Amino acid sequence: MKKLSFNLLVDGVPYMVKAEPFSFNDELRYNVSFNGSETFIFAWDEDTLRYAPIGEVATELSMALEQEIASRLYEVTPSRE
Repeated sequence: MKKLSFNLLVDGVPYMVKAEPFSFNDELRYNVSFNGSETFIFAWDEDTLRYAPIGEVATELSMALEQEIASRLYEVTPSRE
């Protein structure tokens, strides 16, 4: 998969999101940054059935932004079956 970039408008704030897919233990993950931020790793979460940020920095994202990014990643990811 290629690097992705997309625009989001969340709570009236524009975000330019960049996501780069990579494989980790045969699992597709994404390095995600927005508006020049640090990089967040999004991985598939079996409990919530969506992509979610992992690690300590995950708490720095607003829930609304996290959900919008997760939704967009799900749309562009090949079938999980």
